[in-house]
Amino acid sequence: MTETRFDLFSSELMTSFIRRFTGASHVVAESSLPKAVQELVKLRASQINGCGMCTDMHTKDALAAGEDPTRLFLVAAWREATMFTEAERAALALAEEGTRIADAATGISDDTWQAVRKHYDEEEVAALIAVIAVINAWNRMNVIAGTPAGGYQPGMFG
Repeated sequence: MTETRFDLFSSELMTSFIRRFTGASHVVAESSLPKAVQELVKLRASQINGCGMCTDMHTKDALAAGEDPTRLFLVAAWREATMFTEAERAALALAEEGTRIADAATGISDDTWQAVRKHYDEEEVAALIAVIAVINAWNRMNVIAGTPAGGYQPGMFG
């Protein structure tokens, strides 16, 4: 798809919603959760959800922040890749399970939850939960609206 199905900024209601929702995104961005983990989680959820806009955005933001391109290339296959830490693996597992809630009767597995609790403190766990919730909502808005991918430049949304 090369054209937007619905311009998210053409509606006063949606523009107001996005402004407020962006505020929620900033709370997470300013948390103690490492920025690299935030971008890896956003990228993986966006890949799962088929959100081209968010996949484009978070790949480019991570690269601009100095992330290793090879790690980004391998996010979709993180379980088989050797360059992710145990903490990053726990976050990626939570992102996958939190994004695919409808696919599993158990929701978040006990093993994943224990791994997350092993590597992250209370505020970081809160940030992980929030970043997964927020990116899934952004993915859904962009997929529903048909927002095309490819034109994002790092920092263009603030």
